[in-house]
Amino acid sequence: MEHEQLVDFPKAFLWGSASAAYQVEGAYNEDGKGLSVWDHFVRIPGKTFKETTGDVAVDHYHRYQEDVKLMADMGMKAYRFSIAWTRIFPEGVGQVSEAGLKFYSDLIDDLLANGIEPLVTIYHWDLPQALQDRYGGWESRQIIPDFVNYAATLFKAYGDRVSYWVSLNEQNIFTHMGWQTATHPPGKKDPKLFYQVNHHANLANAAVINKFHEMGIDGKIGPSFAYTPQYAIDSNPLNVLAAENAEEMMAHFWMDVYAYGEYPIVALNYLKARGLAPEFAPGDAALLKSAKPDFMGLNFYQTATNAWNPIGGGVENKDSYQMNTTGKKGTAKESGIPGLQKTVQNPYVATTNWDWTIDPTGLRIALRRISSRYRLPVLITENGLGEYDKLEAGQVHDDYRIDYLKKHVLAIKEALTDGVEVLGYTTWSYTDLLSWLNGYQKRYGFVYVDQDETMTGSLKRITKDSYYWYKAVMASNGDDLSLLQ
Repeated sequence: MEHEQLVDFPKAFLWGSASAAYQVEGAYNEDGKGLSVWDHFVRIPGKTFKETTGDVAVDHYHRYQEDVKLMADMGMKAYRFSIAWTRIFPEGVGQVSEAGLKFYSDLIDDLLANGIEPLVTIYHWDLPQALQDRYGGWESRQIIPDFVNYAATLFKAYGDRVSYWVSLNEQNIFTHMGWQTATHPPGKKDPKLFYQVNHHANLANAAVINKFHEMGIDGKIGPSFAYTPQYAIDSNPLNVLAAENAEEMMAHFWMDVYAYGEYPIVALNYLKARGLAPEFAPGDAALLKSAKPDFMGLNFYQTATNAWNPIGGGVENKDSYQMNTTGKKGTAKESGIPGLQKTVQNPYVATTNWDWTIDPTGLRIALRRISSRYRLPVLITENGLGEYDKLEAGQVHDDYRIDYLKKHVLAIKEALTDGVEVLGYTTWSYTDLLSWLNGYQKRYGFVYVDQDETMTGSLKRITKDSYYWYKAVMASNGDDLSLLQ
């Protein structure tokens, strides 16, 4: 629908930005911190761009006060960050690290002292390597009580100061890339195991949400889902069906469990017919049904377009799938599952150098779909543009990022006018950071950090043009988007 006038952003809207512990902290083995699966994985040759690691990252561990000051000078309202499990429990369980607890306590206090709301992500992919070695990590049901124990420790330590909690970040991504494409730890390709691992993660998520509510924490908790809305390439009914298949298997399969405690009917039937459905133990169904998230976290970067993909002669992921991790535009290849769908190029949207579609209207569509299907408020926990930023004469002119974010902010305002309840918008990311498989070449931040694949940079922080644009946006509560006009 088209509106003659858009509503204002809510007065309590959480304008902010985000990060993840492994991507910014560094200090990977300091103050008693244990090793995570990522500390191990990045040391396997060929797994990351130019063998980059998070050993130093952008040194937020030692420079958090400098970073918080930049946030305060910017007028930021909220900062979403993750806690490294191995800083709290170096072995995943057992003895708590007082140094780890203190680091995050000090960070939270510094944020609050500067009027910045801390949004804490409990798990952002950095599983303790000790648990991976001991019982296979997410492959074992033992992960459920261990994760609850870890989360309860955080609730007890910080629940008096933190009002917003993300239980799991992008469960669909860390399970898919860890057990289907082998591009994330533990680097396996086992479709049956993938669905079982994902089931364990669903159970852990539900158990932690219940624990949060049982402890009477004054706040809200929910998972954060990487949602890519699916389109059909045209109105051919088979192509529409392909898009429906993609939405069912790539979106409803996670969000239905979060909101309803049940797997979607068509998806589960498909998996059962192929012997891939997760195995339920007594009590699993009741646990999933019992957990009620307070919001749906949304990580939105792109949309995808689908066409029919026949069983005979169709595109298959194992033969053709190639993700662009180089930044060489046009190197991503078609992917698909015969009998379900294949992903095709959308002629109506632009793409980044990493072949991600740029589709602000897709964010509005995502917000509306989540709101209508699940009747939950939405917290936009990630959205941003990864690009090559150039430092020229001590400045970074990233008009392309401003343009991207401006259009997405307008899409949020349109969704609010549609009636969607949106709690906040924490962009990805605040500073430049390690981009998992892409090294430091793919930059997202408002703040440029002098660091690259040599990992010998000065780590100097330099504010980009987008920093000042977002400062004006936040100060005006979303009314002033004018730097591009």
